[in-house]
Amino acid sequence: MKHLVRPLRFLLRLLLPTLAAAAAGLAAESYNIAVIPMGTTHDYWKGVQAGTVKAQRELAAAGVKVNVLWKGPLKEDDREQQVQVVENFIGRRVHAIVISPVDHNALVAPLATAVRGRIPVILIDSGLNSDLPVSYIGTDNREGGREAARTLAGLVGPQGRVIMLRYSTGSAATEEREEGFLEVMRRDFPGIRLVSTDQHGGVTRDTAYRTAQNLLNRHGREIDGVFTCNQPTTAGMLLALRDAGLAGGKVKFVGFDTGAELVGGLRAGDISGLLVQDPLRMGYLGVRYAVAVLRGESVEKFVDTGVTVATRENLSDPAVHALVHPPIDEYLP
Repeated sequence: MKHLVRPLRFLLRLLLPTLAAAAAGLAAESYNIAVIPMGTTHDYWKGVQAGTVKAQRELAAAGVKVNVLWKGPLKEDDREQQVQVVENFIGRRVHAIVISPVDHNALVAPLATAVRGRIPVILIDSGLNSDLPVSYIGTDNREGGREAARTLAGLVGPQGRVIMLRYSTGSAATEEREEGFLEVMRRDFPGIRLVSTDQHGGVTRDTAYRTAQNLLNRHGREIDGVFTCNQPTTAGMLLALRDAGLAGGKVKFVGFDTGAELVGGLRAGDISGLLVQDPLRMGYLGVRYAVAVLRGESVEKFVDTGVTVATRENLSDPAVHALVHPPIDEYLP
């Protein structure tokens, strides 16, 4: 047996570096990805989370283990809490951060800290005043606002009177929609009167409802159309229009996002059109891109996940139905 020991030792010396490299390769195929939504209350974020789970499952089937660490503030204007979440994940040394920033300025510094610590950052849904993120995946929000303007103008006519309910200061996504809406209204439809464009509904349906009530109390009898820029403002305005007796198409209403309440309003004719995004795809690509970057692969700097105008007439179209009713139950308990 002694004559076998020396060859075996030699063989082990040859194999150990290969085994170590293989072990390192296996370790590199296991990633902790922090996904930080802007908020966790609204249905929209369930779509994003479902997309992250879809990506996680597909990567697992390909032999890549990904732990998606989902955590965000309760309210979409809680800058301090989102900053704390980012800092906590940096302290835990996650491999990458996928985030929808609450505020396009307030999150620059903590995300810069992440990048300095070699934690790549992928943006989804909303932008940041920085070039630090590797990629932005989401709606072309300015174009979404432009499309909303064209849609509403077609409903109210060339001499219509319109109000816009804003969301919350600091949110890049909604501010871009608002700017795109105003750009097209002022440039392409000069005969349409913009009755009110400076009121903010805030980050919940209840705050938006109160602001919408005030707007309708002041202007309700002199307006032909309304634009709202996201789920809570659209839900709040829907309630206010119903309470004021202005629903059912009396005032043409174009809003952003979906959810059972908003789709119900669309079916009932209380909402004229919904600009529908693809949050599931945002979450899915956010995780896939994070893993690609960690594996040294190149990714696109900007991915437009698209926006579609849903109406009562096209709700049954397969493409529109898939966006309005994403398969969330397949991925979330």
